[in-house]
Amino acid sequence: MSSTLSKDAKIYIAGHNGMVGSAIWRTLTASGYTNLIGQSSQQLDLRNQDAVNQFMEATTPDVVIVAAAKVGGILANSQFQYQFLLENLQIQNNIIDAAHRNNAKKLIFLGSSCIYPKLAQQPLTEDSLLTGPLEPTNEGYAIAKIAGVKLCQHIKNQYNKDFVSLMPTNLYGSNDNFDLKTSHVLPAMIRKFHDAKLDNNAPVTLWGSGTPMREFLFVDDLAQAVLFAMQNQLPDHLYNVGTGTDITIKQLATTIQKATGHTGPIIWDSTKPDGTPRKLMDVSKLKHAGWQYTTNLEQGIAKTYQWFLDNHNTYKQVKL
Repeated sequence: MSSTLSKDAKIYIAGHNGMVGSAIWRTLTASGYTNLIGQSSQQLDLRNQDAVNQFMEATTPDVVIVAAAKVGGILANSQFQYQFLLENLQIQNNIIDAAHRNNAKKLIFLGSSCIYPKLAQQPLTEDSLLTGPLEPTNEGYAIAKIAGVKLCQHIKNQYNKDFVSLMPTNLYGSNDNFDLKTSHVLPAMIRKFHDAKLDNNAPVTLWGSGTPMREFLFVDDLAQAVLFAMQNQLPDHLYNVGTGTDITIKQLATTIQKATGHTGPIIWDSTKPDGTPRKLMDVSKLKHAGWQYTTNLEQGIAKTYQWFLDNHNTYKQVKL
């Protein structure tokens, strides 16, 4: 099952400056890979098909990792459905097709657990894809990611190429987005509790009831899964990546509150949406192939909060 990939193989990481891409870059560098290629969005507009084609023709990477995407939380996803659908289709179509036509040996496409139906049976298995309607608030993003999974599946089947899709659960870690309007739940909570601690431990108001269940994976663990997929020829085209365990949003809040040292009250605003009631991944397929996560939630949150403190003046805030 392991594939022969030399340490000087040319590896293009699309989105290498983002939270996921930078974690993959760190992990591959630490594993001895010496020929990594990255282009910032200023250098290469991945939505531009001609630009992506020219880049791939000039570089001819052996491995392509698609970690570039337009991403956001419930608010951003629901308000900008058109942009999330169109731009993610453009980005991934351009990269996947150019990688295929320039004979990349391997491509790893990263998606999200939101590709699965809103009310799919828990834990979510890979074969629940396309068996029911999606969560309406992020339908645009999910449909784009489903299209990417299908492109890779059909290239694998039609051309016998090692194009594989990894679907991570909710990710967090270094280089996360801490903007309160566009971030995901975990970094948004870190920011809220930290700011409230500095404001004399002021009360923190959080969205919804706190009852939904969520699974969280430290981004460096996902990077290890990408490394595993790179070094091995996985038999199937689609694999979930997660911990296989979940907690309530209330439990998440108290864990983050403790990590940040905030001691004020938490107020739950039940007029705000909860999103999907539960999203737990069945990760048995990748575990059976030989990979599993190593960082527990407390360790991961402590590392992420430390990164936030170290980069407090320069951390990313994504504006739409």
